[in-house]
Amino acid sequence: MTCGPVLAQDEQGAHVSIELNALEAVKDACRISFLVQNGHDADIEQAVYEAVLFDTEGRVDRLTLFDFGALPSARPRVRQFVLPGLECTSLGRLLINGAETCSGDALPNDACTAGLDLRSRTDIEVLG
Repeated sequence: MTCGPVLAQDEQGAHVSIELNALEAVKDACRISFLVQNGHDADIEQAVYEAVLFDTEGRVDRLTLFDFGALPSARPRVRQFVLPGLECTSLGRLLINGAETCSGDALPNDACTAGLDLRSRTDIEVLG
């Protein structure tokens, strides 16, 4: 895991970068914010990742799908997900299990998984 922001001026490569950027407690839920960047030359029309959330004791809390939607080439995007019944303080780790969907013209088959760069600006470890 590397820490640091994913910025538009970062050197582009043929991979996707996902940064866990922030967690915010909202009414009976946790809002998770990601900063995502597509480093491919072509746009990704839809990217859906399977994620496993672990509690602070290392137990699986839930499996879920994060639909990041369209990811234009070389342009950062922020995506937020509200997870009902999850206290932000109980989240210990987040595992990106793989890409459920990755579509777009002129993309390699492994466009959303090859060289996947995972980062965190929070105390939560992000694995892949």
